[in-house]
Order: sequence, then C-alpha cells, then structure tokens
Amino acid sequence: MNSRERVLCSLNHSQPDRVPFDFGGTLVGSAHVTVVAKLRQALGLDEPGTPVKVVEPFQMLGEIAPDLAQKLKCDVVHLASKGTMYGFPLDNYKPWAMFDGTPVMVPGLFNTDPDANGDILQYPGGNRSLGPCARMPKGGWFCDTITRQGPVDLDNLNVNDNLEEFGEISDEVLEPLAREAKRLFNETDKAITAVGPCTNFGDIASVTAPFLPNPKGIRNIPDWYMSYLCRPGFIHKVFEGQCEIALVNLGKFWRAVGSNVQILITSFADFGTQAGPLISEGTYRELFLPFHKRVNGWVHENTPWKTFMHCCGGVAPLINSFIEAGFDILNPVQCSAAGMDPEMLKQRFGGHITFWGGGVDTQRTLPFGTPDEVRKEAGERLRIFGPSGGYVFNTIHNIQACTPIENVLAMIETVHKCT
Repeated sequence: MNSRERVLCSLNHSQPDRVPFDFGGTLVGSAHVTVVAKLRQALGLDEPGTPVKVVEPFQMLGEIAPDLAQKLKCDVVHLASKGTMYGFPLDNYKPWAMFDGTPVMVPGLFNTDPDANGDILQYPGGNRSLGPCARMPKGGWFCDTITRQGPVDLDNLNVNDNLEEFGEISDEVLEPLAREAKRLFNETDKAITAVGPCTNFGDIASVTAPFLPNPKGIRNIPDWYMSYLCRPGFIHKVFEGQCEIALVNLGKFWRAVGSNVQILITSFADFGTQAGPLISEGTYRELFLPFHKRVNGWVHENTPWKTFMHCCGGVAPLINSFIEAGFDILNPVQCSAAGMDPEMLKQRFGGHITFWGGGVDTQRTLPFGTPDEVRKEAGERLRIFGPSGGYVFNTIHNIQACTPIENVLAMIETVHKCT
C-alpha cells in the first residue's frame, strides 16, 4: 500500500498493511517550531542554527518539509491556505529568533519588535495602527489572543456582527488551493487534508477574531460560552447564517479541488475539558448537531471526502452524537481526560468512527516522561487502537516547546517498530 491507500483503508475500517502515521498532516497534530528544528538536527537534515519556517504563527508550528516527512514515513500532508489567524498572509518570510535563541523564519507581517515589557505583539492584518490582537509574553513560546470586544448590549445583539468573518470564498483564494491540491495529489502518494471553508461552528479561537480589524458582537470568551445557556436563540441564528455560507463555499471548494483532497476538517470547536464535557449533550444536540449534520451530510452526499472533527477533552458522552452528526474522524483523542479510556473508546465506538490521535500524551508523558515511558505508551496505544483499522497514529494535539527530542525520537522509533 502507498500512504494514501493506507490511510483510506483505515478510514474505511479495514486493516491496512500498517497503522498510518500522521506528523504535521493537520494544524492540530504537528509540533512547535523549536521542536521541529531540534528534530531536523537530530535526524541529520540540518546543521545547528538552520532556521525553520513558522507555517502557523498562531500556534508557532514548524514546517514539516518534504525531506522530514519522508524521513518520518508520514502518510498525511496538509493543503495549507495562505492566510493566518492574524489576518496577514504566509509570505515574504524574514529571519527572527525565538526567546530561547532558536532561529526561525516568520511571515513578513509578523511583528518581531518587542514592546516596552519585552513582549511580542501581533496586529490584525499586520496593521500596527490598530490595537494588538495577540501577545507572546517575554520568554514565551506562542501568542495568546487579546480580547477586543467593544461595548456590546447583550440584550440587543445584531446577528450580523458575529457573521462578519464569514463570506463567500473567492476565486483568488480557490485558484492557488486548486493548483496545490493537484500538485500534492500527483507528486506525493499521501492522504491530503484540508480545512472546510466556514464550516467551523463556535471555535473559540475564531470567535475572538484576531484577524478582524475591529470585531463587533460577542468576542469575549465568557460571554460567548454563557450565551449557550442565556441566549441560545442568538447562537442558533449565528450558526444558521454561517451554515448557509458554508454550504455555498463547500460547493465552490469541491469544484476547485475535487477528489485531490481526501479528508476535510469541518470542525475545530472543543466540547470537552480535562474533567469531562464542556457542554451537556442536550446543548450540543440543540445548538451544534443540526448544523454539523447539514455540513457533513452535504460532504457525504456530494463528495468522497471523509469528515474530520478536532475536539479536545473528555467528550466520551458526546461521541454517539458526533457519529450521528456525520463525523468520520475524531481527533485528538485525549486519553488523559476523564472518561477517555482507550480500551473503552475502541470497544464502544471503534467500528463507527476513526480515532486520529491518542498516540502519546503531549501534556505529561511526552514532555515529562522518559523515553522508555514514551515507548510504552505509544506501543500500548498502537496495540489498542490499531486492530481492524479505524485508527491513524498521531500525538494528542501538537507537540509543545521544551519537549525533549529524545522522547520525540522514542515515539517515532516505536511507531516504525510496531507497524
């Protein structure tokens, strides 16, 4: 099997020749740029001091270039857009150094000038005449969004204010994506992921809108989450408006990229915490399920794409609803959260949804364990999730800065040995 066949075989719940391996095939299963730099050096691909591109400046993810992907035997590659969460493009790269001295390349409009406190501030669209939208604290590793919600009358909300960021995808955006999707399909044998245009309902990172010059409406995290209970009618109307735009965009995206893409990420919203679900099953079914069903239903009726949901936390009580909503894939499979026992997940849901992730805990084992502990955990997850397909090995979300490179290598070694 080649990589694309291997991934699709597993997604169809058949046993592939080996468990597919994803490292950087999405923006929620990759690694911090400092980790990528150390990994490239450890594998003999770069000399110390060689800069690595930051391909996602919101999370400061490093580029998994083709030579690294080949070395790691990756089975998945991402069709990346040219935009960023800060509203400026991924172009005109320039050199910079992280606070620990790691040399990197950042997009031209990424602000590298520290403020009086030594913090690095980012600005929407790179426009420094506007207020900052994100902050990397001095000594930090990535930016935290700055809430910019202005005065808002919560009793008299305008739905259109929270629809400002959603619009019909333009040919200017679609044409380079179509060319790149075709290139990736023809020049690699990997399964290709892409992000659905406007299909992401209620993702709190997008709600704060760091990419908008002057976001209106509810942009404060507590106000947004409280609205699920206090003003569900408003949330429903926002999602209704967004869904209509999403369905138009899905048609345009399908006509542009077609079956060159195999996996569409249609949701990034987190519905869980370490301790369990963030919202009740009733709230999910009232506010989210109807729109997830419409989006995923359109995909399944009109394309061969598999639908991918990224959702952190202890969400086992919601998984049956996710399956009903038409999701084919659940990521990152946070086995460290309450109720997310791997054996239970595989037994109860493994025949109905593909688990993409769950391979190693990036909060504890990978950053703070020993290489042997990493090998043990990765091997155990392969043993549990691997049989009968329905599994793609990936870490539980992105590998964070300061993770020992010996542990990353131990994980990769285990995947290659066990599969």
